[in-house]
Amino acid sequence: MRVIRGLERARGCFTKPVVTIGNFDGVHLGHQIILQRLREDADQRGVDAVVVTFEPHPIAVLRPDAAPTLLMNLGDRLAALSACNMDATVVQPFSNEFAQVEADDFIRRFLVESLAAQRLVVGHDLNFGRGRVGSVEFLVDAGGRYGFDVEVIRPVHVGEAVVHSSLVRGAVRDGDVELAARLLGRPHVIRGRVVHGAGRGKKIGFATANIQPKTEALPPEGVYVTRAVVEGRRIDGVTSIGSTPTFGGTESVIESHLFIEWEDFYGKNLALEFVARLRDQKKFDGPEQLREQIGRDVEQARAILARE
Repeated sequence: MRVIRGLERARGCFTKPVVTIGNFDGVHLGHQIILQRLREDADQRGVDAVVVTFEPHPIAVLRPDAAPTLLMNLGDRLAALSACNMDATVVQPFSNEFAQVEADDFIRRFLVESLAAQRLVVGHDLNFGRGRVGSVEFLVDAGGRYGFDVEVIRPVHVGEAVVHSSLVRGAVRDGDVELAARLLGRPHVIRGRVVHGAGRGKKIGFATANIQPKTEALPPEGVYVTRAVVEGRRIDGVTSIGSTPTFGGTESVIESHLFIEWEDFYGKNLALEFVARLRDQKKFDGPEQLREQIGRDVEQARAILARE
């Protein structure tokens, strides 16, 4: 997938593409429906499927105190868009200056003049332009004036809930990683680097990889069923997020016990897929009681992963 940094740099790069616009944090099921329709439409017309997204998140610029805790960094977002078979993504830097562009100017300057879009496929809740006055109705009206078509994708539901990035963030924040996975269409992933820990897990027979996270959206304290992806390998495991209360710890750490013989992963990048939540953190009377509980956690995690 081609990545273009800025809408002005995209000028002349495409011939009548089909385009979508959005933040696409998480690339959840709702996003995937939009991207699937975009791909189908572009293939029917024999043109490129192009995504326009923004970095940083607009709310982080306009209202920093209300900035969302992101499910993905930009690299992961681009990888997910590429996995949806997009031909190109235009990453528009979002700034206070860019936020002042009027909705009609955004359409004329960027969708018409820079991208030469012949068709837009967008979500039902799209807003753009100064003061977010641009809506899907505004876009449809502009299409009649500028000569492009607009297809609006209806809300996607999981149960009675409309799938939205904020709903996924809330599920992760609450520790409901199973709901997050249903909304995303895949497990929520956190990425990080394996660092040295206190070595207590190895002493009680359950060595752990301590992970220094790079992903913003982390589940709360608790014990989770996980799969780790490291150097192309997928390894089942159980992960603890918390302050190691049995040992008097106060700083929250992420420790993942992997179901393999101990290997030195220090300094390596690792991704954790969160499959299910097992239990809350608990302070035990001593290492032996903790060891017994971890054994039960591992047995339960293996059963859950076997069903997966």
